[in-house]
Amino acid sequence: MTLDPQAKAMLDALPLTPAVDFSQLTASACREMVTSGTFADGDPVAVEEDWHIPTPHGERLARLYRPDGEGPFPLTVFFHGGGFVVCSIDTHANLCRCLAQRAGTLVLSVDYRLAPEARFPAAAHDACEAVRWAALNAHKLGARDALIALAGDSAGGNLAAVVAQQMRGTEVQIAHQLLLYPVVDCATEHPSYEAFGNGYLLTADMMRWYKNQYFDHGADRAAALASPLATTDLTGIAPATVITAEYDILRDEAELYGLRLAQAGVPVTLIRWPGQMHGFASALGVVDAANQTLWFAADALRHGFALADQRATH
Repeated sequence: MTLDPQAKAMLDALPLTPAVDFSQLTASACREMVTSGTFADGDPVAVEEDWHIPTPHGERLARLYRPDGEGPFPLTVFFHGGGFVVCSIDTHANLCRCLAQRAGTLVLSVDYRLAPEARFPAAAHDACEAVRWAALNAHKLGARDALIALAGDSAGGNLAAVVAQQMRGTEVQIAHQLLLYPVVDCATEHPSYEAFGNGYLLTADMMRWYKNQYFDHGADRAAALASPLATTDLTGIAPATVITAEYDILRDEAELYGLRLAQAGVPVTLIRWPGQMHGFASALGVVDAANQTLWFAADALRHGFALADQRATH
């Protein structure tokens, strides 16, 4: 399979810039390069409203997307990507709207702390605190008790996977985890780093820079809060859907995580989207596969909630 023509056209349309000197790149300069207005807005939803989640490190902003129809709805907590350094709930609003409307779920998108201002494990702690708060405040949000899913893309997929592991065996029951091309190994580079390290939007050097912003020197990058793939016992973790992109440096680690979950007896759907590169699901209105993937992802959430319902009644 070759790179999808629409994905290639999107790459070709990017403005030509000088090679980035990652030794000099600052987080603020990197954030200025990220724009949120290039893709379609996603499906309209009934309500969008901001909430504030109290945590030991201050309030975190979260945006709640409510689909059309009569509630109460199941709840999906979403974590945006961006290498733990860039992006926000605004840049990923189109994904959240589509998942909410198509899956018939509330989506609570969490604005966790970013690096390097807040380094590891700040984002992981924020993600866990947000999910615990959402579980305790399900009725206030208009959600159904005991039906919480997790979702995220890239670095947000890392946080969703981390939370799923941390919630295992607790009072917070996770119905499903939806992982879009997630970062699941911050300690090791897999063969796809070399195969797709340049020319496919997310480069190997950029990913290394992101990790260096997120982790202090000497931090344990294989810790459970950093690298879900490094966890040896994966039994009893929530069922998962793992979506990867063929031309993505993160492909191999994400697929290995899906396989290891399956080997541990966790119900897993693992799919590699052909011809696509990292981040493609955000490219609504530009890449047809984005729309197709979000329908697939929404169906996975809907199915995950239905199975959780069945388990709760038996």
